[in-house]
Amino acid sequence: MKFKDEPVIVGDPLPILPGHNSAGRLERVLRAGVFAVTAELAPPDSVSVEEVYRRAQLFDGIVDGINSTDGSGANCHMSSVGVCALLTRVGYSPILQVSCRDRNRIAIQGDVLGAAAMGVANIMCLSGDGVQTGDHPGAKPVFDLDCMSLLEIVRTMRDQSHFQSGRKLDSPPKVFLGAAANPFVPDFDFRVERLAKKVAAGAQFVQTQYCYDLPRLKEYMSRVCDRGLHEKVFVLVGVGPLASAKGAEWMRNNVPGVHIPDSVIKRMSGAENQKAEGQNICIEMMQQVKEIEGVAGVHVMAFRQEESVPEMVNRSGVLEGRVPWYPHCDTQYSNSDLFMETGND
Repeated sequence: MKFKDEPVIVGDPLPILPGHNSAGRLERVLRAGVFAVTAELAPPDSVSVEEVYRRAQLFDGIVDGINSTDGSGANCHMSSVGVCALLTRVGYSPILQVSCRDRNRIAIQGDVLGAAAMGVANIMCLSGDGVQTGDHPGAKPVFDLDCMSLLEIVRTMRDQSHFQSGRKLDSPPKVFLGAAANPFVPDFDFRVERLAKKVAAGAQFVQTQYCYDLPRLKEYMSRVCDRGLHEKVFVLVGVGPLASAKGAEWMRNNVPGVHIPDSVIKRMSGAENQKAEGQNICIEMMQQVKEIEGVAGVHVMAFRQEESVPEMVNRSGVLEGRVPWYPHCDTQYSNSDLFMETGND
C-alpha cells in the first residue's frame, strides 16, 4: 500500500508559532484551546511499511496525533522511532513514546535527536513496564533514567542546547514534551503531586491511564485545577472500548494501574452484545470527560479495536464537526486556517 505521490523525505515543516516549542499540529491544536483527540497505534511485528500506513489510515480525519508505543507491556514490536519516522514521511503527527526501561541516557538522547531530525515534534517520556510482564522476561532492564529525569534531559536539550553531559548541541530538538498520568489508583494526593513534579520537570501535556471511573477523574481534576496545574499542562484523558466483561476483569486484575469499577463490569456482563456495549461506554466517557474543567482532550486506546475509533469519535461528537488534518485530504476546515496547513509535523 502506498500513498499517491508519496514523498520519500520529510517536507518543509510548519513554522513554529510564537510561544510554541515545536512545529507540530498537536501543540497548535492544544494551544488554540481546541478539544484534541489522539489515538494509539500498535506497531507491527514485521518490517512492513504498508502495515504501518494501513494502521495509521484508520485514524484519518479523526485524530490530532498518533502515539507509537515503545515496547508496551515490555513486549517487542517495531520500534517507536521507526514507526514515527515512517509516519512523518507522509505528514502524520506522531507522538514518539520513549521508555527508560530499554536504553541508557546516551542511546535515548541520540534517539531524540534522530527522531527530531526526521520531523517528530512530540515526545512522551515514560519509565516503562517491568520486563517480567512481557515476552522477554529474561531481558536485562536498564532504567538508567526515570520519566522525571528524562523530561529534564530532553527539556535541557531543547531549551539550553546541550546534552545532559554539558556538551553543546549545534542544533537543538524542537519538541513538545509529554508524560503519562494515572488519576485512578491511591494515594490520590500523591497522584496530583506527581503530576506537579512532571510539569516542573518539563511535561507540557499528559495522557492518562484508561478512565472508567468518572467520579475519581472529577475529583482528580478538581485538585489539579485547585493547584493551577491545568494552566501549565494539557490533560488528555485515556479512554478505550472494552471487548467483554471477561476481558474487563482480566484488565483490572492484570494490567498495572487500570481501575474498572464493578458497575462497569456488571453493565458489560448484562449486555446482549458486550463488544458494542464496551464501545458505547467509551463514547459516553468521551462525552462526559469533555465537560470536566481542565480536560484538554481524550487519548483513545483501542487495543485490537482500532477500526472502531472513527465511529466512536464521530458518534461522541467531541470534534464538534472539526476534521483534523491528515495526509492528502481534500477537506476544507471551518474552524481556522490552523487546521488547513499543509506540510509535515
